[in-house]
Amino acid sequence: METSTLAQALQAVAAGDTTAAGAAAAQAAEGGSLLGAALAEFLQAEQSEGVYDAPAAFEAFIEGGGNIPLYRATSAALAGLYDQHRPAALLDIGCGNGRALLPALHAAAHQPSRIGLVEPSEALLSTAVAGLPSAEVQTWPTTIQAFLDDLSPESHWPLAQSTFALHTIPHDARTAVLAQLRPHVNMLAIADFDVPDHPSGSLEQLRFLAETYERGLAEYDADRDLVAQGFLMPVLVGQLRPGADRVTWEQSKELWREQLTAAGYRNLTISPLYDYWSSPAFLLTAS
Repeated sequence: METSTLAQALQAVAAGDTTAAGAAAAQAAEGGSLLGAALAEFLQAEQSEGVYDAPAAFEAFIEGGGNIPLYRATSAALAGLYDQHRPAALLDIGCGNGRALLPALHAAAHQPSRIGLVEPSEALLSTAVAGLPSAEVQTWPTTIQAFLDDLSPESHWPLAQSTFALHTIPHDARTAVLAQLRPHVNMLAIADFDVPDHPSGSLEQLRFLAETYERGLAEYDADRDLVAQGFLMPVLVGQLRPGADRVTWEQSKELWREQLTAAGYRNLTISPLYDYWSSPAFLLTAS
């Protein structure tokens, strides 16, 4: 795999030159690059559908590769929080299909009596609800921004959690969301990735993306094309190409710490979860 050729392809994507990007990606594919092949195919016949609108690719992604040990570690850490803090009510922000939440609830000795789920994908939300143990459940099939705007001042949860979801909100908007959420929770737990803070569009960022997405694709076999075309390529291209639908704004754990502090949170702790293919995952808790 020729990282420099892939970086050239991604540089062309960032410049909006689809022809040059496709040619460089095809050249990398001839050298055996999985990312080159996936990117060339995606650029030739790009989909316009959002990555969570028809969630088959996303669900195949999180049910395979390094996501299996990643979510196992995440669910175990969440279960530990439930047993340690024994929250009467739990709010899950961006719960998806419950991939982290449901195993955590089943593993924990303590069960919250009230569970709230915020998830804009109704397909993913219905899967999460179907797997919940007996509890009073309230759902909001909407974004966290719309949820908070409609939330009554007295609404409150002892524990709120968000697993690999808050990075889908742009940085400035995320600070506002965190600040707006703070009066409604005693504790917030966030699972996310410690992504290097390379300057956007820099050679360091492009090489990082080329190397990590190549590793990620290698973890899939039968579902690789579905995962690549339906999820990973839209996520990758969305970070780079002008005007593309962007779905991730990741950052380092230290910038997460600074952002939560700016939003008014205190008593921050960060602990490692799993050395994932893109970047190490961590669990951050704050009150």
